[in-house]
Amino acid sequence: MSSVLSNKGILVTKQLRTEVSPLIPNSLNEKDLISGCLKGDRNCQKDLFELLAPKMMTVCRRYARHHLEAQDMMQEGFIKMFNHLEKFSHEGSFEGWVRRIMINTALKKVSRKSFKNEEIGIADHYDNSVDETVFAKMSADELLLMVEELPEGYRIVFNMYVIEGYSHKEIGETLNIGESTSRSQLVKARRILQNKILESQKIAV
Repeated sequence: MSSVLSNKGILVTKQLRTEVSPLIPNSLNEKDLISGCLKGDRNCQKDLFELLAPKMMTVCRRYARHHLEAQDMMQEGFIKMFNHLEKFSHEGSFEGWVRRIMINTALKKVSRKSFKNEEIGIADHYDNSVDETVFAKMSADELLLMVEELPEGYRIVFNMYVIEGYSHKEIGETLNIGESTSRSQLVKARRILQNKILESQKIAV
């Protein structure tokens, strides 16, 4: 298993194990692991990485075009996390704090071209044409695979709005696009996913 060093000499594993135990290695709790990492303990760094990597890989996969890109996003995100670990205030969820780093890292790799020439001003009531119950019938893994196949702009807005809970105003400010563009991207993403799901259900029958 290969590894790289961050600019603080922190060891970050570059490849995931095929299976990672959900339990914290060495029976250390999250606070102990963070404290150990701040002291430069390589075992704590490795354990904290392995604890968070599966969930963070899922986050990165939603924004990446393919698995290797997701690995690169996660790798860069973890390096940033370790380099700024002292900034975590222990207020709120540590996992949420790391998740935000991963999302910001992924978004910096997004091409602005994904949002150009989009139809704007699409009416809000068009959302009603999408049957939301269709999505509830899909497993998380099945939906993730379909989301990964969306055009980049649609995929990113869908993830930010539906999965991460951003508002259209926040999405617009983060991606430097108009709120109307964010809304139109979301509607189109939902329509594509609905069609994919309905088609897959027909094939299954």
